[in-house]
Amino acid sequence: MDPLPSWTDGFAKAAILDFVSRATREGSSDFIPVPERIAVFDNDGTLWVEQPLLVQLYFALDRLTAFARRDPALRERQPYKAFLERDFKTIAGFSRREAFEFVYTTHAGFTTKEFAEVAASWLADARHPTLNRLFTECVYQPQLELLDFLRSRGFKPFVVTGGGIEFVRCIAEKLYGIPPEQVVGSSNKTRLESGPGGPALFKLPELRSFDDRDEKVVNIELHIGRRPRLAFGNSDGDLRMLQYTSGGHGARLCLLLHHDDAQREFAYDREFRLSPLDEALRMAPASGFVVVSIKSDWKTVFA
Repeated sequence: MDPLPSWTDGFAKAAILDFVSRATREGSSDFIPVPERIAVFDNDGTLWVEQPLLVQLYFALDRLTAFARRDPALRERQPYKAFLERDFKTIAGFSRREAFEFVYTTHAGFTTKEFAEVAASWLADARHPTLNRLFTECVYQPQLELLDFLRSRGFKPFVVTGGGIEFVRCIAEKLYGIPPEQVVGSSNKTRLESGPGGPALFKLPELRSFDDRDEKVVNIELHIGRRPRLAFGNSDGDLRMLQYTSGGHGARLCLLLHHDDAQREFAYDREFRLSPLDEALRMAPASGFVVVSIKSDWKTVFA
């Protein structure tokens, strides 16, 4: 039975099947013991859609509207002004870090439990602006098959995302079968305070860790403690994670998703400043990264 039915027979699918076969065959020189079968996946643009804006930015945009009613001065300050005016041309020119600075402001003041409840409630009804489906239905079917296949062969998949760790944790288990403790992401600083229900962690409007580029590798070591054997990303923000994965000994596989299907999803790479794919794409052949084309390698896109 084909474990990856939504993948087109071709180089990318063959590379995955070959790697897993070698890694799990006892006696093989490429055999990987089960505890070392760590696979890391970026989230935005790798497991679900990130165009025209990252999903968490839409959530923060709704939160920002409420903040602006209490503090009208935000309407004259960037990046808040662009988001409040839905000035997507200006927003597209922000760096990922600039865009997420306002995200952490809008997430402050909640306990971590309250935030998870608010985010889950929003995601239950929030719809993609052009795809005519819920954001939670904008998950890539081929990636769900890959995650299931890896788990069936003893791999432990982690999400390693530039998105907020609490935001992704509230949906990762339901959407991907990945529990909260296997999600690594960006985070606010928090403060422990006593309340009627006992001690609770409150989110502060300050960035603790922005899980992008070099910081992804730092957080993999901090939260996972093992060098991954498989890594899957889609942007220059994932390049260091792929290089770190490929740099170890033994069997390894690094994959890079290329959004090149404007008919079924979106076509973009270098020009998307929030999450560009430029350097990693140029380095892929020499680095041994497998470039996965949505147009050519996936029979279907969404679950």
